[in-house]
Amino acid sequence: MSRKMKSYSTEFKTKIVLEVLAGDKTLNEIASAYNIIPKNIMNWKKIFLENAQMAMEPSKAIKEYKDENLKLQDELDEYAKALGKITIERDWAVGKLKSLDLSNKKALVESKLKTISISRQCELISLNRTNLYYTPIANPVKDAIKDEIVNIFEEIPCYGYLKVHQELQERGHSVCVNTVRTYRQELGLRAVLAVRAPNTSWANIQHPKYSYKLKGVDITRANQVWSTDITYIKIKGGMVYMAAIIDWYSKAILSWKISNTMDTDLVMGVLNDALLLYGKPEIFNTDQGSQYTSYIHTQALKDNGITISMDGKGRATDNICIERFWRSAKVEKIYLNEYERVSTLKSDVKDYIEFYNYRRFHETLEYKKPMNVYCDSLKINNESFTESSENVA
Repeated sequence: MSRKMKSYSTEFKTKIVLEVLAGDKTLNEIASAYNIIPKNIMNWKKIFLENAQMAMEPSKAIKEYKDENLKLQDELDEYAKALGKITIERDWAVGKLKSLDLSNKKALVESKLKTISISRQCELISLNRTNLYYTPIANPVKDAIKDEIVNIFEEIPCYGYLKVHQELQERGHSVCVNTVRTYRQELGLRAVLAVRAPNTSWANIQHPKYSYKLKGVDITRANQVWSTDITYIKIKGGMVYMAAIIDWYSKAILSWKISNTMDTDLVMGVLNDALLLYGKPEIFNTDQGSQYTSYIHTQALKDNGITISMDGKGRATDNICIERFWRSAKVEKIYLNEYERVSTLKSDVKDYIEFYNYRRFHETLEYKKPMNVYCDSLKINNESFTESSENVA
């Protein structure tokens, strides 16, 4: 059975030391009288004498204590700053490590490291330790789908997981949307897009304006409403301009042109091509740019019995279909490249519009393709058109 150590108060220790210093009794006599070990009395005496000057000069002792305390506080402040910086840097690094995929996390773990255990390493990078010892069973179906996802990414890098899912189904793979998203995350694939600010059109106050005719209109068929717009594209030698016409119902691009000047020749070129190849719409919507309010453009529409509609001033959303097409074309193709020649740009745009019309899934069409929707609508309404891809100047 262990013996509990006895505790003595400061007053008691001081009394015993003073009695020792008085010298009237021997050390053993004092120790026997108070049932104390002589060695303890000697230790108390030593401590008492070493600190005796504090009793004689208390102000000096207090000052030395305060100075030492201030020095320690300064050191603590420096340590706190250093620790705060290290903590911030550590949290940043740990956050980056946690965002890595499974294979990269597993590669970071060092089994022979003695300073940090494997469990702690896994905890720092949010890796379940069982993943280190699990050997995955080969799944040929999964591998085939992953390979196809990589192929789609290389062919169409602008696709997100929803469109990749549609493309996989079209290629004969049976897989759910969530699985496609998971596989893309495992492969580290993300849609490649770019974003820049849109252009605006210049109005001519001398030209007559027309009201917006599409508010509340139910778009139910192809060739019911067409709209057009001009956007700019920056290339190495300067600026070029692109105009296009879109069918609102199917979202199909009916004609387009690229020119180094933004004038009536550009807008009349796309209008004439669209009328020649696809018939005519009931309503034709534009913005209030001077090219569209010009006499030659408005008169051409009137001569064909087409109702003219124009966006409200400063309301780009009134022509939302073509605005969305510009965004898709730019972020999915044009802004991902640097063009030195107009001919190279035209070739790329031609390829993209063929892809957009005939191969690209469109969310607002329930993942159907624009030109398929356009043709199906014409068949239902007993209409026809002359299809041609040579509609670019």
